[in-house]
Amino acid sequence: MSEKLQKVLARAGHGSRREIEAIIQAGRVSVDGKVATLGDRVEVTAGMKIRMDGHVVSITESTEAVCRVLAYYKPEGELCTRNDPEGRPTVFDRLPKLRGARWVAVGRLDVNTSGLLLFTTDGELANRLMHPSREVEREYAVRVFGQVDDEKIKQLSRGVQLEDGPAAFRTITYQGGEGLNQWYNVTLTEGRNREVRRLWEAVGVQVSRLIRVRYGDLTLPKGLPRGGWTELDLPQINYLRELVELDPETVSKMPVEKDRRRVKANQIRRAVKRHSQVAPGRRSATNKRG
Repeated sequence: MSEKLQKVLARAGHGSRREIEAIIQAGRVSVDGKVATLGDRVEVTAGMKIRMDGHVVSITESTEAVCRVLAYYKPEGELCTRNDPEGRPTVFDRLPKLRGARWVAVGRLDVNTSGLLLFTTDGELANRLMHPSREVEREYAVRVFGQVDDEKIKQLSRGVQLEDGPAAFRTITYQGGEGLNQWYNVTLTEGRNREVRRLWEAVGVQVSRLIRVRYGDLTLPKGLPRGGWTELDLPQINYLRELVELDPETVSKMPVEKDRRRVKANQIRRAVKRHSQVAPGRRSATNKRG
């Protein structure tokens, strides 16, 4: 049966549907030598040649590959982009290399935000998780500088007007602090650009540190260092798939239990070692989560 071209490419891990639709509209995709247009449908066959920017892309994983998901502890200073013209570090630099597929980021964190960032080989899963209609809850630990009183907390809970529309925290929980530096945990169900920072700034409070500690029911793994990643197991992957009404996976790329600890320790060590040049000030920064 035929499917829309963008769906085939998204499921194969070549980007989200929205990204691929834009690439198709720009005339950068061809099927068997013919430039594709938005709305084209294809039936995947063994001899089919789909090209993006002139390069043949693999589509075999759309029917054969196992959905994989990584939890990555993004450090401050890394960009959520695949390539940076200025050569700055990106969140993709430390991830394990893949054959016939690629990692797709589930949303973004801005350059000065650290914490939990998910990656998957399933572009359709990533696209659905990012869609605002799913309202997946995100939790952040945020250190703010400024005077915070009950009225400001009420404003942030009721909602404030931002330039791109009204916004509010679902929950705000005081975590402690010293002087004007206070820690709060806040939750949102949207992923608008710099939303946490802009909400606090709207009530005259500056954010000095921001860490995403939870996405849905998945928390930043304890013991995972900044710049480290770990692969999610089958129950965790199927939790995400169920959230967005995708069929569950029945097999996993995770190693068997007896090998898991050794593999996890090695992968963390490799990830942190690779591209480990960070600013000295950042290297010595304390981790709020302990």
